[in-house]
Amino acid sequence: MCGIAGWVDYENDISNQECIDNMLDALKNRGPDEEGKYIRKNVCLLHRRLIVIDPENGKQPMSTKFNGNEFTIIYNGEIYNTDEVRGKLLQLGHSFKGHSDTEVILASFVQWGADCVEKLNGIFAFSIWDHKKQELFLARDRMGVKPLFFYKYNNGIIFASEIKSLLCNPIVKPWVDEEGLKEIFFLGPGRTPGNGVIKGIKELKPGQFAIFSKDGLKIQKYWELKAFEFQDSLKVAIEKTRFLVTRAIQSQLVSDMPLCCFLSGGLDSSIISKVTADYFKKNKNSQLCTYSVDYHDNDKYFQKNKYQPDSDHDFINLMVSFIKSHHKTINISNGTLANALYDATVARDLPGMADIDSSLLLFCREIKKDFTVALSGECADEIFGGYPWYHNKNVLFNDAFPWSSSLALRGNLLKKGFLKDAQDYVKQRYFDTIRSVPKLSSDNKLNARMREMFILNMTWFMQTLLDRKDRMSMYNGLEVRVPFCDYRIVEYAFNMPWEVKSYKAREKGILREAMMGILPDEIVIRKKSPYPKTYNPIYMRAVSNKVKDILNDKYSPLSMILDHNFVLSLIEDENKINENWYGQLMKVPQIMAYIIQIDCWFKKYKLSIA
Repeated sequence: MCGIAGWVDYENDISNQECIDNMLDALKNRGPDEEGKYIRKNVCLLHRRLIVIDPENGKQPMSTKFNGNEFTIIYNGEIYNTDEVRGKLLQLGHSFKGHSDTEVILASFVQWGADCVEKLNGIFAFSIWDHKKQELFLARDRMGVKPLFFYKYNNGIIFASEIKSLLCNPIVKPWVDEEGLKEIFFLGPGRTPGNGVIKGIKELKPGQFAIFSKDGLKIQKYWELKAFEFQDSLKVAIEKTRFLVTRAIQSQLVSDMPLCCFLSGGLDSSIISKVTADYFKKNKNSQLCTYSVDYHDNDKYFQKNKYQPDSDHDFINLMVSFIKSHHKTINISNGTLANALYDATVARDLPGMADIDSSLLLFCREIKKDFTVALSGECADEIFGGYPWYHNKNVLFNDAFPWSSSLALRGNLLKKGFLKDAQDYVKQRYFDTIRSVPKLSSDNKLNARMREMFILNMTWFMQTLLDRKDRMSMYNGLEVRVPFCDYRIVEYAFNMPWEVKSYKAREKGILREAMMGILPDEIVIRKKSPYPKTYNPIYMRAVSNKVKDILNDKYSPLSMILDHNFVLSLIEDENKINENWYGQLMKVPQIMAYIIQIDCWFKKYKLSIA
């Protein structure tokens, strides 16, 4: 895992621009081990490296010569079928100096051109400069696990793993227009696919590649889900689900650096930890290390609810005993959690999931002290129907984003008249997504809607979580892999009828059945419980005081945007609202934290409203 950035300008000499070093330095957290530059008159490619595989032969930028031409790559990610692709290239006459996946991607491009992305199974964002054609190739993995932002202008393009790197270039102005504000206040912490929120900044969408040349920028989709008739019996579906998930986990255990697992005691992280522990015992004769997160005194204040029916503690202990892992719980203080909201905003370059972000940032910071690579259970809920909104018929058929179905709270937070037509903006984004969903004429009403829910969750909610996981982990130089994002699992689950996917009328029913007898029964039947949050009133007081300071700050743009009376009424009565801001966990304390993040974002990035 690494950080990449680059700049191509066909009209101007950019080779001595001071901002190039600043763009590279902005990515230091993503790649703390090494840096590299390729700079010429009209192009620069920049790389910050987190060493995971082949320390000596994986240095970047990496160049190769072939048939009188030269190609240079910068790359962020991991390719899980490296050995398979390398084998094909060896048969075609290519040779390799080391065993890095970077070298394999570069040779793949030399051999197959843009079609190389279809050969790769992994998480990646990379750029290759064709010296002869004077042409830039950009690509992003199918699921969008690795980020790639860009800013296009006349005869030039600037790109980077993170927005902060783009903003180091004076060509990119820190402006937010009305559309960007609607993204923050009415869709946030989610955002429209491809939208970088700051004016002019875009993101290459999952499953896309782009070619930038003197003829301009051309973007092409190389992967998308397709609807097929499901042919497998229930028995085969169970076996195939088990096989696909197990294979994905095992394929992601390759690393030259220490590797651990996140373990919450839930189904998804328990599956990953069990498969990994077995692999370690068999292939490395070693013990797996697992990590969980909790908050100071949370046992005193934990509140059961329909989304979080029980705490993780007992289930974690059960799994640790079952797989015999060396386990460590990271306990976070509530004051530290509130203060880390600022770092979490900088890590994401945008207001995020409040303390759900900052806790993960602090969690990863501790893990990084001992490990460079971790595996985590994100994305199973999106593809196997784990969230409550898949199962609540009062929500299921609403024409709205199910994790934020009402916009009343968001509108009430703002002064009257600010951001007109915001509801229309959100509805348009919703219907644009629905229209893109592939379906079959044989789909009944429920299965047709479940295809829509799948695409909604995959392209919106899952992307928010993947943003969170990438930025919070890479801010600490920790690589986190997400096996459930293997595109072969996603393709299979998309075409699985709801009655199969929700086997025995359970969330993730098919996944539970696939793991019966492999995990303890208590884990398999445990009701879904989301990422833990703090319930300690100390946290609410901390974020409320910070928000009051913002409201009293005449230099804060938010002071002029927010409805002070409504915000203060939320502070005075946490039970004033019944709806969540976003997803299952963002209630009043998290709304306060989100306000803090917006304020931090405006000030840290010196943003102007255009």
